[in-house]
Amino acid sequence: MRILVTGVSGLLGVNFMQEMMLTHEIIGVDRGKLSAPPVWVLKQDLLDPSAADSILDNTKPDWVVNCAALADLDLCEEDPALAKLLNTDLPRRLARACKARNISFAHISTDAVFDGQKDGYYTEEDQPNPTGVYAKTKLAGEWAVLTENQKAIVARVNFYGWSLGGRRSLAEFFYNNLTNSKSMSGFTDVIFCPMLVNDTARTLVKMLTRGLSGLYHLVGPQAMSKYQFGVEIARRFHLRESEITPKSVNFAGLIAKRSNNLWLSANKLSTALGEDLPSFSTGLNEFYTQHEQGYPQKIRSYQQA
Repeated sequence: MRILVTGVSGLLGVNFMQEMMLTHEIIGVDRGKLSAPPVWVLKQDLLDPSAADSILDNTKPDWVVNCAALADLDLCEEDPALAKLLNTDLPRRLARACKARNISFAHISTDAVFDGQKDGYYTEEDQPNPTGVYAKTKLAGEWAVLTENQKAIVARVNFYGWSLGGRRSLAEFFYNNLTNSKSMSGFTDVIFCPMLVNDTARTLVKMLTRGLSGLYHLVGPQAMSKYQFGVEIARRFHLRESEITPKSVNFAGLIAKRSNNLWLSANKLSTALGEDLPSFSTGLNEFYTQHEQGYPQKIRSYQQA
């Protein structure tokens, strides 16, 4: 298949490209952060209202995976207009343009649409209640996509992996600090369901291949605190978990409010696919193996000099 990936230099985009470029024809859209990428990459400003139509007409993809977003929570608080443009308006235009051309469309959303006040896990049937600009604009993007294109996929995600700059994911935060003997904190009261980004990419392709549509939780099957996640990284890489200090998010001094409970059930998706989603331990082992085999260096070799 010919797959167009917007936001191809982001954490999901660059790993999706790396994961799928040998079995699919990947076309990326980027603002110019990649140098010598291994696939065809269009340098395009997606904020241009005509960009969606012109890109699709020029590339004629079978599938579009929209990874483009303003995902910096604090920056979203500082510039809500830009957050709306990237997280709501752009997905709407892409969904509409794909529907008009009968192109399968998958849009990446976030687990942060929930306020975290529920006891237990969230399903797709639970009512979102976003608490910050990022989450509000992402939820509006979900509604825009599914209103414009009922055949689209909207996937709420939470992933980790090796990024272009080496500092994009929570796993890299812990790994970088641990390997440099820097003490850090891990939130004990923020629960989430991390998935290795390569598993996210592979699952997205399965969803597109099987013609799924609608809203799905595409997250890891195991919920844990961010502190526990850091400890698991330390143990797998044989580093000192004692360098990670347990801490409450309430005392972190963050600009954007974070939800405490982002435990999402992925049962709807696993049922639709007829298989269990990859376990946390399997993903963490692959993350470690990637490090040992030079995968992070391969990803970073695409960085714009």
